[in-house]
Amino acid sequence: MDLLSVEEFSCAVCHDIFKDPVLLTCCHSFCKECLQQFWTATKTQECPVCRRRSSRDDPPCNLVLKNLCESLKKRRERHSSGSEEICGVHREKLKLFCLEDEQPVCLVCRDSQKHVSHTFRPIGEIISSYKENLKTALKSLQDKVKDQKNVAREFEKTVQYIKSQADHTEHQIKQQFEKLHRFLRDEEEATISALREEEEQKKKMMKEKLEEINRHISALSDTIKDTEEMMKDNDVCFLKKFPVSMERVQISSQLDPQTPSGALIHVPRYLGNLSFRVWKKMQDIVQNTPVILDPSTAHPDLILSDDLSCLRWSEYSQPLPDNPERFDIYRCVLGSEGFNSGTHSWDVEVKESLSWGLGITTASNQRKGRDFFNSDFWSVEYRLYKWAGFNVKQDLDRVRVCLDYDGGTVSFSDPVTNTHLHTITTTFTDTVLPFFHSYSHMRILPFSD
Repeated sequence: MDLLSVEEFSCAVCHDIFKDPVLLTCCHSFCKECLQQFWTATKTQECPVCRRRSSRDDPPCNLVLKNLCESLKKRRERHSSGSEEICGVHREKLKLFCLEDEQPVCLVCRDSQKHVSHTFRPIGEIISSYKENLKTALKSLQDKVKDQKNVAREFEKTVQYIKSQADHTEHQIKQQFEKLHRFLRDEEEATISALREEEEQKKKMMKEKLEEINRHISALSDTIKDTEEMMKDNDVCFLKKFPVSMERVQISSQLDPQTPSGALIHVPRYLGNLSFRVWKKMQDIVQNTPVILDPSTAHPDLILSDDLSCLRWSEYSQPLPDNPERFDIYRCVLGSEGFNSGTHSWDVEVKESLSWGLGITTASNQRKGRDFFNSDFWSVEYRLYKWAGFNVKQDLDRVRVCLDYDGGTVSFSDPVTNTHLHTITTTFTDTVLPFFHSYSHMRILPFSD
């Protein structure tokens, strides 16, 4: 096989090594597919080489030639793996590049049926542009790996922050419950102490009554004894003592001690609606804030209180995760609960804030970059950069925000002087959230009765 050239094993139609060769009666062989295509094109069953007409429309497979060609292909493939510049099919040097197949080819490949109508360029002419394209693509991948490594580091920081956040929250939960436990323990002790005090008072009263009864019994016993002795006297002595003795007996008989009213423990005072009464007292130590701040949205320069009702500005940014919900340009924070119906109101203390802005915004409003104040927010502002909100001129201690979602209004007022500041009329279609913008200190006030 090595003494034969590649042409000996090539189809005369496609000029490639035979694939599924068939044998005509004229002893010429062709690829089965090439022969069928030739016959279809010429509309005659003649040999493409000698033009002799074939007596069969399904020539038999040339099995010997097929085996030889497959063996040759395998050997060429093994050989080409060590010599990439030689065509594995034609053993010719690879000098051209097929733009359609994007593969190097030899001159014989160029003229074969496989590459009919294809465009070729010399390898040396196009190699630099292809290397540049690959270099650009490789640079993109390298940048992507670098970016993803940065993201992975941020993810690792986020995992650590989540752990720290959970630990801090758990600590706050325990503190809050310990405060409630302490209150309940104090109430329990105070209630039991009051019960024991009443017990002592009632027992002391009954002991005094008991001592009084015992003294009465003793006096009656003495009267009975003296009267019995008098009864033994002679008639004259008896009659002399009778008036005094009779008066004594009658006076003693008039005393009839009774169990005093209210002697028992007033049990309803301690057990009646006990849980409700304790709950009412508990309202003195707990607060219900209408809006709770969401720390996941807070700009890193804002520090929130443990109960999430206050915010203050810090000149140093906190190392917080840059999650999608968080503001990164404006020193803003959102409320944790959105509204999509009904009426809602909350009071904000702003007297310690040098400049502030507050109102509502849509939950979908962009929080990254500088687009937040471009749309979908309704607010009043004080000494802030002029955005689209109403600018308040006077100094205020508090601002009340009233949202009527269904009515499509947001109104702002001064609850201290009951003065109206501004009202915005619109139509709400999305969920809205309270937002707060401050450069110093703000506090959301609890509900007041």
